[in-house]
Amino acid sequence: MAALTKVASASSLLVVLWVGVCSAVCVEVPSEKEAVQGSRMKLMCISCMKREEVSANTVVKWYYKTEGGQDIPIYEYRNEKRELESRFRGRLQWNGSADMQDVSISVLNISLNDSGTYTCNVTREFNFESHRPVFTRTTLIHLTVVEDAGEDVTSIVSEIMMYILLVFLTLWLLIEMVYCYRKVAKAEEAAQESATDYLAIPSENKENCAVPVEE
Repeated sequence: MAALTKVASASSLLVVLWVGVCSAVCVEVPSEKEAVQGSRMKLMCISCMKREEVSANTVVKWYYKTEGGQDIPIYEYRNEKRELESRFRGRLQWNGSADMQDVSISVLNISLNDSGTYTCNVTREFNFESHRPVFTRTTLIHLTVVEDAGEDVTSIVSEIMMYILLVFLTLWLLIEMVYCYRKVAKAEEAAQESATDYLAIPSENKENCAVPVEE
């Protein structure tokens, strides 16, 4: 009996490790950390299931906390979507997927007072034939709300490089135009000099210029 108990315990441990080690079937994308006042902000929370063919009961809870404050529950998914009583009520929107891989929410008309830490807590109970391991994942999002959108350093560098490229192409085009103009002008000048020299030759010399034809 003790041997059977040890075998069952070892099997349960292997199942739990197997669930945690198997490769994910989705991509975990980190959430943005800055939002602009008055916009719609999506709080990303991706919790990949390790085996899509294994069903699981999923419970999602979202919390909000100000700096130095306590976690306040603001949203819950337990078989159905539900906004909890908080100052966010009426401004939260579910953005999760049907397979519960993505359990994100959005905050509508976000304000400066919405800066703080958002916690996404995902609990899954997998439905195996003889075991029901529980998997829990917590994601923290430290969000800062600003009045105006600040320019990203990468975008600034890209704009500078674009302007430099435009200036370079403009200068290159001008140089090519000047070169072509001078080349055409020299060709026309040479042709005009040749025509002038030809016209300056006396008529009798022009006749002598003809090449005799041998019979």
